[in-house]
Amino acid sequence: MYTQLEQRGMAEPPVNVSTLVQMKAQGEPIACLTAYDASFALLVDQAGADVVLVGDSLGMVIQGHDTTVPVTVDDIIYHTRVVARGLRRAFLVADMPFMSYSSQSQALENSVRLMQEGGAMMVKLEGGAGQIGIVEHLAAHDIPVCAHIGLKPQSVHKIGGFKVQGRDAEKARKMVEDAHALEEAGADIILLECVPNELGKAVRAAVSVPVIGIGAGPDVDGQILVLYDILGITRGRVPKFVENFMAVADSPFEACQRYVQAVKARDYPAPEHCFS
Repeated sequence: MYTQLEQRGMAEPPVNVSTLVQMKAQGEPIACLTAYDASFALLVDQAGADVVLVGDSLGMVIQGHDTTVPVTVDDIIYHTRVVARGLRRAFLVADMPFMSYSSQSQALENSVRLMQEGGAMMVKLEGGAGQIGIVEHLAAHDIPVCAHIGLKPQSVHKIGGFKVQGRDAEKARKMVEDAHALEEAGADIILLECVPNELGKAVRAAVSVPVIGIGAGPDVDGQILVLYDILGITRGRVPKFVENFMAVADSPFEACQRYVQAVKARDYPAPEHCFS
């Protein structure tokens, strides 16, 4: 009946927010991957991933869209629900899709749906200082929040494509300020995408919550990649920060293990994956 109490006796108890904060404090890299179904969720979980994200990247890698914009709340709820069935240890985060958190009431309603209907343990939303009120509102209702800054894929039409962010000194300073402000508002994790190494390092130093990077260099608290990218399934041009771990593995499970091991050993990201 009391599943959470039973799980405390596991050899590796389920990851939670406190676990991730402790990992940051102890300097243990946090390994994260996306997943979109129960089978891959089980594989990623058993490979040792600490965090699994049901990302709106599913719009591109599952649904075949050019961007994440067409993804709906119902899409995320469905995929989160099936991913949850495959997890035992990893912490489950679900994306808030485009325009699903344009007001405090809408953000709260959709966050509750992602947690109650989907089984998410945390929601992730894109935005800097403009989302402070939303983050505060969700945190006030005890909803764990991951704040996504840097390159924001939902804003791809606004920013003119998938580009490295924060190379300008003033924009870099503003991003560090935004990270701190989001932490103060109640964000439990900062996800930082596609920025120069030095900015990744500066953001990590500016906050006490874990900073998870994707193309943010080696000096953050953890790394995340899209599962299909590390399995070499993605066709055409792939981001600079991607490594195909399937190229040196005999199975998808081994590829995920190798990714987790590389993150933990700080072998990934290597210099060729980074931006200056």
